[in-house]
Amino acid sequence: MKTTVLILVGMSLAAPSLAQTAATSSAAAKALTAQEVVDRIKAHVGIAWMAQTRDTFKSGDPQTPVTGIAVTMMATMNVLERAAANGQNLIITHEPTFFDDPDKAETVPQGEQDPVLAEKRRFIDEHHLVIWRFHDHQHRMQLDQVEQGNARKLGWERYRDPANQYLFTLPETTVQKLADEVKQKFGAAAVRVVGDREMKMTRVGLSPGFGGAKKEIAALEMPDLQVLLVGETREWETVEYVADAVSQGRHKALIVLSHVPSEQSGAEECVRWLKTMVSEVPVEFVATPDPFQNGALTKKP
Repeated sequence: MKTTVLILVGMSLAAPSLAQTAATSSAAAKALTAQEVVDRIKAHVGIAWMAQTRDTFKSGDPQTPVTGIAVTMMATMNVLERAAANGQNLIITHEPTFFDDPDKAETVPQGEQDPVLAEKRRFIDEHHLVIWRFHDHQHRMQLDQVEQGNARKLGWERYRDPANQYLFTLPETTVQKLADEVKQKFGAAAVRVVGDREMKMTRVGLSPGFGGAKKEIAALEMPDLQVLLVGETREWETVEYVADAVSQGRHKALIVLSHVPSEQSGAEECVRWLKTMVSEVPVEFVATPDPFQNGALTKKP
């Protein structure tokens, strides 16, 4: 009798353990993968997915179970280290990871033998990180997500032109005061200005990142546009155009923010959006350090 009781007790004690094991196995089998996160993005982006796009996996296995999502403007070494330390193994980045637009490292003469590239790849592999780029479709959403993030960061949503989301009509200010405002709100290390800093203005265009001279000069050709804000641009194209316009007495000015601060808010906006469709794992914004900010790149997790 005692033996029978002990056996029954042993079985009853073992039963929850078996159930827990089954539950754990089931949960593991249903773990959200990187590919499933991307599939949700594709389903919610609001436009047809393009056949030719930068928005693809750049490193890692898409079937990797996701432990956390880091959304960033650029997957720099500093960003990857902080994400890995936080248990975030899916990195969604707006800009390239491997030093050129197609993420093929074709700009690196030594290729895979280059020590900087090799160490970055090794870190990604050792920490089982998955990197996916979200650029083309992010800009092409009904409201460009980067521009929406910028408008929110600057507090300019109410000033946006209903016919053109990249144009704003602000309360009258000067070029210098506008430059100071965007520098402070974006946390930019340095802002450069071409034009009369005391010029009064109300009409401004905001072109984040690198739009290229044709788009930038087309905006400046608008008769009522007084100031264009850009991330980065070539000095022998748009900068020269504005310099000549100013020399001719035209009321034009250019404010150059640098690339990272001009698109950083897009990653923050993406986090707000992703959280509406991903609840299984943490989704967090991981800021890309401004490379021109003293000491920003050497801070460790």
